[in-house]
Amino acid sequence: MLDTSSRKYRVLVVDDERRMVGFIRLNLEQDGFEVIEAFNGTQALDRLRDSLPDLILLDVMMPDIDGFEVLRTIREISQVPVIMLTAKSEEDDKVRGLELGADDYITKPFSPRELVSRVKAVLRRGSSFEEQEEGIIEVDDWLKIDFGRREVWVNDELVKLRPTEYRLLYHLVQNAGWVLTHDQILTKVWGYEYRDEPHYVRLYINYLRKKIEEDPSNPKYILTERGVGYRFVDYKREDVSGGKD
Repeated sequence: MLDTSSRKYRVLVVDDERRMVGFIRLNLEQDGFEVIEAFNGTQALDRLRDSLPDLILLDVMMPDIDGFEVLRTIREISQVPVIMLTAKSEEDDKVRGLELGADDYITKPFSPRELVSRVKAVLRRGSSFEEQEEGIIEVDDWLKIDFGRREVWVNDELVKLRPTEYRLLYHLVQNAGWVLTHDQILTKVWGYEYRDEPHYVRLYINYLRKKIEEDPSNPKYILTERGVGYRFVDYKREDVSGGKD
């Protein structure tokens, strides 16, 4: 579990509803977090530069700049974890936020317990990445990975992966040749709180394939075991059989 007693994590809360900000502040402060407030997109970007938060809770529906545009700007300057707050439950809005670089989303209304649990889970993912000890992994001439330096080279070009994509690739490669179920991937990459969110796995598998596969529609590294999960090709045996989504 994330220990908020040894370090005071700073959370930037961005929402134009002051009552919502107050509700979030109360519950986060009770759990040991420091809270910074912003009530529109412009303030949020100013607070990000001035306060350097450890995590941002960002509302989607705001009057001056909507949360998606704020997120787009954040990702141009920072990789700080972002959880989107939305009153909408449509899948398209959730997917859009994740595609723009959000780490998670919470649909309003939410309970204090869910809020704190999601915040801790995202912070825990960002602080507990396991470094690879065996140096550079040369899967083949196309794909090389150095988890210690968090670098992935595809066709001799450095590819930028988001933190969650690194964690997903790490666990797949560490278990090369073995099938990881959806539940195992969710628990290892996102945390046990996400065991009922299988769409995260499908989305990020697709993101990762687009970045490392020569032909994402016919993958040779990240293979689908239908109805079970995914496995990374056992590159030592050069086994490239498998399925796809």
